[in-house]
Amino acid sequence: MDGLECSEVLLSDIDLGDRIDAEYFSKEYLNVEHLLDCVKTKRIGQLSYAVASAFYPAATQLYSVGDIAFVRCVDCINYPVISKDQDNRFEKIPRSFAESNKGISILRRNDIVITKVGTPCYASIVDEYNEVALSRTVLGLTSIHDVNPRYLMVFLRCKYGFGQLYRQRELTIQYQLTLPRVKAVDVFIPSVDFQTSIAKIASEYHKTLHDSGLLYQSAQKHLLADLHFNYSAISTKGTAEKFLFESFGTSGRLDAEYYQPKYDDLFALLYKLPTKPLGKIVDMTKSIEPGSEYYGDTGVPFIRVSDVSTMGINIPSIRIPKTTVPSIEKLYPKKDTILFSKDGSVGIAYKIEEDIEAVTSGALLHFRVKNILEVLPDYLTLVLNSEIVQLQAERDTSGAIIQHWKPSDIANVVIPILPYDIQIEISEKVQKSFALRRQAEKLIETAVKAVEIAIESDEAAANAYIEANVK
Repeated sequence: MDGLECSEVLLSDIDLGDRIDAEYFSKEYLNVEHLLDCVKTKRIGQLSYAVASAFYPAATQLYSVGDIAFVRCVDCINYPVISKDQDNRFEKIPRSFAESNKGISILRRNDIVITKVGTPCYASIVDEYNEVALSRTVLGLTSIHDVNPRYLMVFLRCKYGFGQLYRQRELTIQYQLTLPRVKAVDVFIPSVDFQTSIAKIASEYHKTLHDSGLLYQSAQKHLLADLHFNYSAISTKGTAEKFLFESFGTSGRLDAEYYQPKYDDLFALLYKLPTKPLGKIVDMTKSIEPGSEYYGDTGVPFIRVSDVSTMGINIPSIRIPKTTVPSIEKLYPKKDTILFSKDGSVGIAYKIEEDIEAVTSGALLHFRVKNILEVLPDYLTLVLNSEIVQLQAERDTSGAIIQHWKPSDIANVVIPILPYDIQIEISEKVQKSFALRRQAEKLIETAVKAVEIAIESDEAAANAYIEANVK
């Protein structure tokens, strides 16, 4: 009987026309329900107006000319505050398209987005945008009243808000939330002063994260300035003339895209600098690709390309059994390992800050710098994410329907090596940027935990926790 769980529920407490599955009445969910019964609450439907986008025509072809952010599930999960810092990550649709298709819902500043399908139940507050459009993967809360919107976002991310949303998701093939079920979620309503305190922490989280981004941009500019690389000076010509011996005879490639003049400009610059092939700088390994039959909700977090960005690893939505392969812990990435994507969105690099207990997809290569007295890992990661390597990725993967960068080509990527003292300066900026990011993450975690303490104990205990953790 080990590991089995049993909850006893009165028949009078069950709505037979609604959910009667065992999961809905798990001890965890019943405990959330019990604790919220002991504090002041209001339902989301009493505090806001819930909206979602209905049918609209495909808009993928319009993204390149769009001018209004088109919020999707992936734009919210790891972004409690939706801001201009994400501007270059958003897909965008034309305002005229949104206006002509009434099925598209619009949110405004201080409205809340909740992920609806895929990875549901994550709440984010709209900030710095006067308007955003909602894709069908999210829903929204507008006209929020009688509660601080920033506090509401934090509550919905704590275990008492997220837990209710997760409990309410429809158990279809693809889990999803519906508007009626979201409106039925109970929201803990503490004092106005406590809500304001939580909202201030959420604002400080956003500011700290913004400062982290600015510092990272400064490191990028420092790198390109010292390499004398200016992307705007790269040729935009669409044609080139090549002799057979200097094209196919050398590279074995016949596709015209491979020989665009911009690549000649890039290598003309690199040949003026001290460089090394990437394969001479790092030891390169890869993980496993177990197959979708191993995917589940429990086990070891499984990190895919879509979970990785230049700034971190998103919460993986997939887990695999610890028994997938023998001694699976040998696959866990260690501190200072650089993850590098070779399939799909190729050329994304992220350096692991601490040892992590997770397994990465085979589409993510693992790099370990051979000699850190020659090349620093933070410096190399910044170079890998720069236009200098992105252009090489673009050239090598051109002509493919699905992008795939061969490990043999990746090993030949040309890496410029700046003097060590300059590498140190650049690396220090990168490290300070990530330190600020960790500080921001601690702030939002503190806000979430404080709300949970206020529910479980009282506001005095929650305020004491805030005072001890927010400097």
